[in-house]
Amino acid sequence: MRAPTLAAALSLALITAPALTAPAATAAPASPAASVTGLWRTDGYGMVLSVQPSKATLFQTTAISCLPVDEATRVGTPRPGAAAVYRLSDGNTITLRPGGRPDVAKLHSVGSTGDLGLIRLAKAPATCGAPQPSGPVGTFDVFWQTFAENYPFFRQRHVDWAAQRRRYRPMVNARTTDERLFEILRDMIEPLGDAHTGVFAGERNFTGLRPGTQPTTRKLGARVKELIDRRDLRGKGKDYAAGQLTFAELPGGVGYLRVAGFFGYETGSDFDYAADRARLAQALDAIITPERRMRGLIIDVRYNPGGYDALGLQLAARLTDRPFLAYRKRARNDPGDATRFTRPQPITVRPAAAPRYTGPIALLTSDTTNSAGETFTQALMARPGRVVRIGQNTQGVFSDIMECPLPNDWSLWVPNEEFLTRDGRTFDGAGVPPHIRTPVFTPAEFAADRDSAFDRALAVLGRRP
Repeated sequence: MRAPTLAAALSLALITAPALTAPAATAAPASPAASVTGLWRTDGYGMVLSVQPSKATLFQTTAISCLPVDEATRVGTPRPGAAAVYRLSDGNTITLRPGGRPDVAKLHSVGSTGDLGLIRLAKAPATCGAPQPSGPVGTFDVFWQTFAENYPFFRQRHVDWAAQRRRYRPMVNARTTDERLFEILRDMIEPLGDAHTGVFAGERNFTGLRPGTQPTTRKLGARVKELIDRRDLRGKGKDYAAGQLTFAELPGGVGYLRVAGFFGYETGSDFDYAADRARLAQALDAIITPERRMRGLIIDVRYNPGGYDALGLQLAARLTDRPFLAYRKRARNDPGDATRFTRPQPITVRPAAAPRYTGPIALLTSDTTNSAGETFTQALMARPGRVVRIGQNTQGVFSDIMECPLPNDWSLWVPNEEFLTRDGRTFDGAGVPPHIRTPVFTPAEFAADRDSAFDRALAVLGRRP
């Protein structure tokens, strides 16, 4: 799960200018004072923004479409040349910052660890002033085109996307029912085996999954928590952050921290980054203290559907006394070439101005370690000090999810980013592997009331179960 940042619902009133014919013609002449007002496109991501002093309107574009995403309201009083904060309809915010030149700027979405580059437009794309695709055929075409222009992993996932169009497009016409169209779109992306892909049509929804792995259902989460609380922690665990974190002091000076998601830390709210950040800080202040001298720490993200990457870095900042590179992040930015990306952004973990734990860590992972749980796992690969990964490969989905509108109030999920190690590796598809492989949450483990990964972590940290 990746925290959604943009909700669909508004009109196309703000973008009606005539066509831009080529990307090379998109930059407006430089103006004397830097400002975030005006018309922008993102470097990658397929978005166009119309920014006014009081609001910012966002559109998702392809070669054939320009569909509304959200309308954000300005927070605070506009100041020329300063960063501008806009509140989205879901309550989260985006920040627009002027760049070094009047024709460039940056967009930061709260909870993300990177920025989107913005390039000023002289005119809106032609599709933004034209009638939009509609009906079953239009929905199919925008769905296919959005993946074709943004998805970077067709080769890794062994899917010929052009062949998918040739196979499925003749099945769609003006009389195709919603039920049948949904089945077709589902069948097109299911072979990707990508948990960050999906299609949503009213009550119908589908998200992908790597073959041979299990989904992070709430039922599984409850079963996992019961096993750990009873069998591993023997009732000594204490919950924090609306139950998303559990901590226990184990015999022998070993600590145990379970992180069941990087979101939902405020009771009654799933995705409120500001509240989650504050709650996480409170929890970590109670868990990592000068008085608690742990000689080893188990961090358990085996059941973790994801959330905000920035919260993973917030936790990582309490686990080091030295800055280190978490990963480098880049996005596909050429609609016609899946091998072209933005310049990688280095994302650094910096020590928190609070008590920190810097000793050895046993990090428990599995195929239900997803998304932000995986970017956290990848970040700790470069942590100064010992980190031993135990369990199974993570799910293999790292990118922020682009939640894109489709005609007829449908929507899709598509990832478009890579998270790179220092030497340029990615773990998309296969997931981050463990150093020590053990069974995790299998039927046999549950049936025998066994937790092999936990027991191995105790042994690695010097204490037998």
